[in-house]
Amino acid sequence: QLQLVESGGGLVQPGESLRLSCAASGFPLDYYAIGWFRQAPGKEREGVSCISSAGVGTNYADSVKGRFSISRDNAKNTAYLQMNSLKPEDTAVYYCAARRGRLCVPDLRGFGSWGQGTQVTVSS
Repeated sequence: QLQLVESGGGLVQPGESLRLSCAASGFPLDYYAIGWFRQAPGKEREGVSCISSAGVGTNYADSVKGRFSISRDNAKNTAYLQMNSLKPEDTAVYYCAARRGRLCVPDLRGFGSWGQGTQVTVSS
């Protein structure tokens, strides 16, 4: 039922910013907590950030705290990840994922719906 499509990735220099979007269709997004994950070459997929279904609770990986900000607009059926002060180590494919329920969970296996991903490359 639920489909997710990421957009907003690209090539930027260190210190610059990007805003990723996750557009949902097929089901009301306010039934789902939304997580952002990333996978760099040769590494396992890791959690970046998550936001509860109502947008009240958020969490972030230590590596992105203070630089990234997650948000959502349930009326528009869209979630966002604002990425500031980007570093080369942020280079990865970024995925949004949805978990049916109010709260986030730490394990990516708790998210049942996934987008196809969008490439973020940070290089000088």
